[in-house]
Amino acid sequence: MLYFENDYSEGACKEVLESLINTNFESVTPYGGDIYSDRAKEKIRLECGCPDADIYFLVGGTQTNKTVIDAVLDRPEGVIAAKTGHISVHEAGAIEYTGHKVIELEGVDGKLPAASLRKYIAAFDGDESRDHMVFPGMVYISHPTEYGTLYTLDELTELSEICRGRGLTLYLDGARLGYGLMTPGTDVTMKDIARLTDVFYIGGTKVGALCGEAVVFTHNNTPRYFFTKVKQQGALLAKGRLIGVQFDRLFTGGLYYEISRHAIACAEKLRAGLKEKGYRFFSSSPTNQIFIILDDEKLSSLREKAVFSFWEKYDDTHTVIRFVTCWATREEDVDALLALM
Repeated sequence: MLYFENDYSEGACKEVLESLINTNFESVTPYGGDIYSDRAKEKIRLECGCPDADIYFLVGGTQTNKTVIDAVLDRPEGVIAAKTGHISVHEAGAIEYTGHKVIELEGVDGKLPAASLRKYIAAFDGDESRDHMVFPGMVYISHPTEYGTLYTLDELTELSEICRGRGLTLYLDGARLGYGLMTPGTDVTMKDIARLTDVFYIGGTKVGALCGEAVVFTHNNTPRYFFTKVKQQGALLAKGRLIGVQFDRLFTGGLYYEISRHAIACAEKLRAGLKEKGYRFFSSSPTNQIFIILDDEKLSSLREKAVFSFWEKYDDTHTVIRFVTCWATREEDVDALLALM
């Protein structure tokens, strides 16, 4: 079988595994108080251009989103997100489970348009009954989005200006951040994200690590008792070294970017091959997620030899499916999938 289902089916890149093996018998302080976690944080601060950033390592993406959102928001507040946003669709109501409403707005290609955000805020502020409503306290975006699209620097800047003008926290989900940063043509850097957002996370689970995400608070704005709240949400590893060692290695010698660049190169090859064969694309994703519209008869036969993701029904006879490349994708598998298609 050819596996193009997601970017976290494999374990970890060999360099990360070697680091885990080489440090396995060292006795270190638990809960992220080890030398490797400290070293990883310093390297991330350097990448972000934020020497004073507060960084925390959490176990996974859903735990990270629910912990950050819950820690930042007051009880009457909710988080604004595109209807297609990960917290809106694929986190099983984890945000609502903490007591905070996800306020969904219409997106465009997976992104939250600044115009939609501005319109919503104006309507809320002009509503005389707003004291009976859920107050907006945060704006959630992801980069890349769930449709593999990317914000431009202008779009990110405009969202940041709106949020700061209204006192809203801008939170960026970077589960696939490495792939977004390594996509040709993007004008957004890690330093831009650190400068324009209030908090974001660097994904490890989908970018070469066994598990783990790095949450970055960029403006001396870490919520009170955040470390304890991480533990309350079940997002803290006693063996915090497991995440610290991985991020220490990922951010040594540009490895995080190198493996991300490989995934993008494989995606570009697959995308070009599919285009050449005349397949219809559902979205204009430039990253490692590729969405195509497939005839249902072809879908059944393809499932016998390849693993991919169902995305949504397009019409009565066609389905949108997703192929995903990652740090572990082999070029020969891309060639084999194209031959199969």
